[in-house]
Amino acid sequence: MASTKMIDVRRGMVLNMNGHLLYCLERDLNTPGNWRAILYLKLKNLKTGSIVDERVHPDDKVDVVYLDTKDYAYSYKDGADYVFMDSETFEPVTLLADMVEDKMPYLRENDTCKITFYDGKALGMELPQTVKLKVVETEPTIKGATAAAQQKRAVLETGLTVQVPSFIVEGELVLIQTEDGKYLGRAKD
Repeated sequence: MASTKMIDVRRGMVLNMNGHLLYCLERDLNTPGNWRAILYLKLKNLKTGSIVDERVHPDDKVDVVYLDTKDYAYSYKDGADYVFMDSETFEPVTLLADMVEDKMPYLRENDTCKITFYDGKALGMELPQTVKLKVVETEPTIKGATAAAQQKRAVLETGLTVQVPSFIVEGELVLIQTEDGKYLGRAKD
């Protein structure tokens, strides 16, 4: 941790304020004429995910935190939790279900993701922007439905359900955006 003035805080920095790790989303310095400058920060709590607006003085001090992010491969589910393996040292790390449950439908065994640590404790997991997944169940293709952009439901190999174009059949690899679960196109092997 390094201490710095609030005026030096930029977007993307992680701050330790009152024992909470906060990610800086936005900053706005307001200097109204002869009055003292005020710095407005929009911060995201890394533990709870809540977003707060803070009004601070530019000369106040704050601790800047440096996080460690490493590549991990998903190994297996252990009860309700998930076990990941370090890609370099092969050391396992277990993440609690409530931390990563919503992201797991995008990962297959041995798929890689990034896990962020602070003081040796896992804070969260970041998925790649897109993933390739195999369609295991979908409705049959409708003949003559190519003129209009019709969608149908498809279940992927991880259990994720998405809307795909009507020409997609079982066994095909599709490209899925992890941010919102949208179909992007057919994936190449």
